[in-house]
Amino acid sequence: MSGSRMRRVDEAVRAVLSDAITQDLKDPRVGFVTVTAVRTSSDLRHARVYVSVLGDEETRAECLAGLRSATGYLQRLVAREVRMKYTPEIVFAYDDSIDRGMRITEILRDAPAPAREDGGDREADA
Repeated sequence: MSGSRMRRVDEAVRAVLSDAITQDLKDPRVGFVTVTAVRTSSDLRHARVYVSVLGDEETRAECLAGLRSATGYLQRLVAREVRMKYTPEIVFAYDDSIDRGMRITEILRDAPAPAREDGGDREADA
């Protein structure tokens, strides 16, 4: 399947799941969740859904458990809204890219400022 078609399928599945999770799910374990990406296999039988969850480790684990319990409902919505030959089996995974980005920002903020090549002080140059 072409790359552009796969991107369109991934985006369509992401849109359906994002709307359903924020508007339809009533599970109290599912709090503030953002669907960051969907990666569908080339045969359209499997979809890995990456989510970002606001909260600590325990909150994330509970939220993922809530999403996993709603998988059947969410798959039915995808089957109804996105016209495909097969409805992909949905697997939720935590997207840690935001955590990694925050850690990199923290490291850069705490790193010492690089020394100037000419060895001079800015104050002295003025």
